[in-house]
Amino acid sequence: MMNRRLLAVALVAALLTSCRADDDHRIRVACVGDSLTLGGGEDRSDNYPSALQRLLGDGYHVRNFGVNGATAGRETDQPYVREAAFGRAKDFKPNIVVILLGTNDTKIQNWRQVDRLVADYKGLIGEFRALESAPKIYLCVPVPAYLDGDWINGMRVRELQPMIEQMGKELDLPVIDLFSALDRRPELFPDGVHPNADGAKLIAESIHAKIAADVP
Repeated sequence: MMNRRLLAVALVAALLTSCRADDDHRIRVACVGDSLTLGGGEDRSDNYPSALQRLLGDGYHVRNFGVNGATAGRETDQPYVREAAFGRAKDFKPNIVVILLGTNDTKIQNWRQVDRLVADYKGLIGEFRALESAPKIYLCVPVPAYLDGDWINGMRVRELQPMIEQMGKELDLPVIDLFSALDRRPELFPDGVHPNADGAKLIAESIHAKIAADVP
């Protein structure tokens, strides 16, 4: 009986060791962003990183580093670079980084620093580029916002598109145009800003298509 117990313990230990080894060989994907990444609305499980994990499959380890309210600008009300999630994303040693920021920079108090936005965004990207894991970085053009006013503003969100596309050219980074992918689809945004499950799925599909196209 004792020998059987010892054998069972040994088998379980071997299985756990094997699982950890498999995890170590997965491609690590860090999803960096604001509540569009974290997940908005009543059910935060309806987020694009969860959908992206399902699309990429077991060979990938997708982790959500979204922060509600986070911005790309450093002189704003909630810079992502000052959030604990930023450090955790770098400690994750990602092989791929997907960045979706900018929406909260359109709030009126943050938009006053728009002239600094590109330089600050490049600084954030530079910290990921400097990682030993040398991740492949994807920049996302934020999804549309179906709101006006001094909070998140749809017209200002639209102005982010050429800025981020130009950054991609200057830094030689791929850009994923989520704005066009979800444009004229207000039904996917119950509160005008955060996508529902169907919207999150479309975001994940757009990102997956770009990552899959880059895989040899």
